[in-house]
Amino acid sequence: MGTFDTNSMSLDYYLKSDDTLTALVRSRGIDTWEQLTSFIQSLPYGRNSNRTDFGLVISEMKGTCSSKHALLKSIADLNQVPDIQLVIGIYRMTQLNTPGIGSALGDNTMTYMPEAHCYLKIKGERTDLTSTQSEFEKIEKDIIEEMTILPEQVATFKVTYHKNFIQKWLQDNDSKLDLEEIWRIRETCIMNLST
Repeated sequence: MGTFDTNSMSLDYYLKSDDTLTALVRSRGIDTWEQLTSFIQSLPYGRNSNRTDFGLVISEMKGTCSSKHALLKSIADLNQVPDIQLVIGIYRMTQLNTPGIGSALGDNTMTYMPEAHCYLKIKGERTDLTSTQSEFEKIEKDIIEEMTILPEQVATFKVTYHKNFIQKWLQDNDSKLDLEEIWRIRETCIMNLST
């Protein structure tokens, strides 16, 4: 049920589902998939009060890579927007490829940290709608591994998967730091991104 948008040269889809999540989006005057992706991308970066309630991205007017992309995938599924996948990728996060994380890595003599990042594959193309400054190309060469997930996996599963990856990385690299220290450094980076 798409209509051809001559400006973007792509198919746009009307959001017609009668579910509560789509109704919440439409209450903001958002009627199409392209309007939704632009709106979500323009929202500030910030954690929501409940990481399992994707509607909070709309009501709190902010979100993380996880909540924003999980909301988009959920709306796509509810409204039969095809060829949308939700992906979690582990990448080597540095100050260069993730501006705004501050000096936490350097302060702890780390050149990079494995970070879990969510994004979409739209018609097979990786697309990062976390913010208007997000460009997947900045991290593309630093992707270590990725997998397709379901929206509800951005909460507990993502955190467990990320911590397990870091634990193995610490062991493989004979690091003197432990998981708790790495997670504290990571949280500092995320807090810096939110300010």
